[in-house]
Amino acid sequence: MSKNVSRTVEQLAEPIVRELHLELVEVEYKKEGPNWYLRVFIDADRGVNLDDCEAVSEKLSEVLDDVDPIKEAYFLEVSSPGAERPLKKEADVKKAVGKGVYVTTYEPIDGQKAFEGVLVSFEDATLVIEGKNKTRTVTYTVPYAKVANARLSILL
Repeated sequence: MSKNVSRTVEQLAEPIVRELHLELVEVEYKKEGPNWYLRVFIDADRGVNLDDCEAVSEKLSEVLDDVDPIKEAYFLEVSSPGAERPLKKEADVKKAVGKGVYVTTYEPIDGQKAFEGVLVSFEDATLVIEGKNKTRTVTYTVPYAKVANARLSILL
């Protein structure tokens, strides 16, 4: 049920977010304790501020009230995905070239399933990540089809 709600809200939120020159990163609908939370994560190249979140929240609330896709009571939260935002789409990965990333895979690649470093390139459906293994620099080649999760990473 929560995936259907997320998909429906994503379709409703996308035009609102686009109209405000923002990007819809993710919609999450989940139960925490006795309460349901509908979380909408937005971003922009310039970053997002409280006014952006408020504008999306107000417009989306109106649409949700009209369409009423969620039968139970819930809390609506609109926010930035933060510094370690998820990379959900290929376009997100392309924008992350030159930045720190953390990637996990469905199956091991050369004996490992987690890769962290700078995304050097993303071409031909392959991520090239330059990371550290103790004191030496290593290059990981990860096929996009094997990526389970990817997010930006703040490298120290």
